[in-house]
Amino acid sequence: MSAIETIHVDGVWRAAASGATREVLDPADATVIQLVSEGGAEDADAAVAAARRAFDEGSWPGTPVAERSALLRRVADLLQRDREEIALIESRDTGKTLEEGRVDVDDVTNAFRYFADVVMNESGGRVVDAGSADVHSVIVHEPVGVCALITPWNYPLLQASWKVAPAVAAGNTFVIKPSEVTPLTTVHLIKLLAEAGLPAGVANIVTGAGLPVGQRLADHPDVDLFSFTGGLVSGTKAGAAAVSGAKKIALELGGKNPNVVFADSCATEEGFDTAVDQALNAAFIHSGQVCSAGARLIIEESVRDRFVAELARRAEKIKLGRGTEDGVECGPLVSQQQLDKVEAYVASALSEGAQLRSGGSRPQPSDVRPASGYFYAPTILDGCHRDMKVVREETFGPILTVETFTTENEAVALANDTEYGLAGAVFSGDTARARRVAARLRHGTVWINDYHPYLPQAEWGGFGKSGIGRELGPTGLDEYRESKHIYENLRPEPVRWFAG
Repeated sequence: MSAIETIHVDGVWRAAASGATREVLDPADATVIQLVSEGGAEDADAAVAAARRAFDEGSWPGTPVAERSALLRRVADLLQRDREEIALIESRDTGKTLEEGRVDVDDVTNAFRYFADVVMNESGGRVVDAGSADVHSVIVHEPVGVCALITPWNYPLLQASWKVAPAVAAGNTFVIKPSEVTPLTTVHLIKLLAEAGLPAGVANIVTGAGLPVGQRLADHPDVDLFSFTGGLVSGTKAGAAAVSGAKKIALELGGKNPNVVFADSCATEEGFDTAVDQALNAAFIHSGQVCSAGARLIIEESVRDRFVAELARRAEKIKLGRGTEDGVECGPLVSQQQLDKVEAYVASALSEGAQLRSGGSRPQPSDVRPASGYFYAPTILDGCHRDMKVVREETFGPILTVETFTTENEAVALANDTEYGLAGAVFSGDTARARRVAARLRHGTVWINDYHPYLPQAEWGGFGKSGIGRELGPTGLDEYRESKHIYENLRPEPVRWFAG
């Protein structure tokens, strides 16, 4: 298999300066999908230099908002044109189902269209009342400059769009480094940006590992903004390097998200069915490899036994397999490394006293096809408590822990007892209670009687160690802009501060 050139610098596709390549694997059977360029620090430097020239000397930062908006809409149309192709690539690259891949493409399309609308609706600036008719004072917004964008392996195209669309809308140039595990759809996105007419040097991509590529982008003195989505350890390390260079930073570092279920949500059979179904969706979509996964079920003690029994029964019936196969509901984990990590978390939980209610192992070869993939059965661990490693840490796999409460205050305390604060949910038949609890949860997104939907027009980000800043919504655009105050004296005259 010959390698494809996946480094894009100043409008030109090229191989890595070192000539190195990397195998991209299909997690369903561990076979090689593609050989890609394995960039290094030299490639990162070249990409940043191209982005710097395009910003300092090129036309894009000064392009009228109507033209920027129109380009974003062209990209959205191209995404829909290539929907099936991109969804298939995403499914094979990440292991998610083909239908999840299609949903991702549609969500990416919506993000580009949203930021096209937002930037088009911008006014000429916010007028500030200076207290004098002789002064015109206005706040205007300008692009930050060169943006370094680091994206994760679980939603490579979606997370890229959350950064690329507002960065381009605001008039910035950028270098993006997708995860080395799942780079293929981001490469496709860069091709679509070029096809839509984005000038050379505005969009650059370097495929390669976090060390050295990601670290070099965080360190680089010509980068003005560093945006990272990924794990806490690597994110804080890279973020610290970026801060030391006085860069603007945005970090989304995951979560350990509670799904609080009150007994009154299960008062009817329909309510019970909905709460169970949503708990499965919260924990096991994309095999739990979701930063906002509802991995902590916090359920009222009075309904715990019935709820968990039904949850386990349904979890055992989830069909595992290759994401492109009909009827498959859950694909493999993304890599052997992730599979090993999940197995270690389950072993740790069982050693600390958790009770296994479903899963807890790789499926039997006869139960999944292909048997050589990185599959792990959806796992429910009952009798969990806050001191367990599996409850405290982000597992990023198909593991659901169960904790119980008896009072509303106890439920809130458990849900907030985490160093993260990305997302959470409340299920209750009592509207007043649901809203009251939602208001008390220290999480960036809180769903009531639902789990996982997001809106491009609503900010996304977390409290605590879930990160810094917000993506999406008006704030998501502001992350990629600087505010400037222009004060104009309409009737200048001497100040006479100094006698002269």
